[in-house]
Amino acid sequence: MSALPDDLLRRIMEIGIQSGTLGCADLCRLSIACRRLRFLAADDSLWSHLLFSDFPSDFNFNFNDISSSDVNSKLKRLYKARYRKRQQQICAVLKLQGKIAEQSGKIRRIELQILEEKDKLDKADAERKYLCQIRHASVALNVWQPEVVRARQEQMVRQCTVPVKSRIKTVEMELSSCKNQIACLRKSLITEKRRLCEAEEKLARVNYHPLQDVEGASLKSGERRITNKKLKLSKTSKF
Repeated sequence: MSALPDDLLRRIMEIGIQSGTLGCADLCRLSIACRRLRFLAADDSLWSHLLFSDFPSDFNFNFNDISSSDVNSKLKRLYKARYRKRQQQICAVLKLQGKIAEQSGKIRRIELQILEEKDKLDKADAERKYLCQIRHASVALNVWQPEVVRARQEQMVRQCTVPVKSRIKTVEMELSSCKNQIACLRKSLITEKRRLCEAEEKLARVNYHPLQDVEGASLKSGERRITNKKLKLSKTSKF
């Protein structure tokens, strides 16, 4: 390799980058091999090809207005900054996708719990209605009725093997507990759906602005939430 001229080695690197077989990581590995390859790997033409291939939307430099050394340092810094932001965007997307999956799982579990509580509520309500019919039948036995109606009511009372009054109170307590549980689950469902929508909106923003500073955007959104809370507190304190 020492017998090869610098122009030929640089041309080999350019061909590798243009063909896609040589990337940023490969170029960095070559730069730590020896001083000669480090000097060749820092050439502005190589980094310009990498910027154009990896970040075509940000390739808007005017190379005629700045010197070669400035171009070299700026291209390297620009590629490094864009690469870091891309990695941040990938991490943010994966984090948001995991959060969306977690919120979707919570929503499905809450919906299943609501269905179970509704099923319990329907069963308890049906039992309460049946017990009320038995109680009315037992009261109606104290007054005169036709024999057919009286026989049917006596059969209903005999078939009931539990104390009606205490059982009705227990069932009414179960109904109240199921209603409160359903109300709490519905509030939780609304909260989880709101969080899911926020995560989906954040994911859409991150995908729409792939090179946006994700950490800065999250900090700004957090600062906006804090200022909104302070404004609400100040308004309530005035009243």
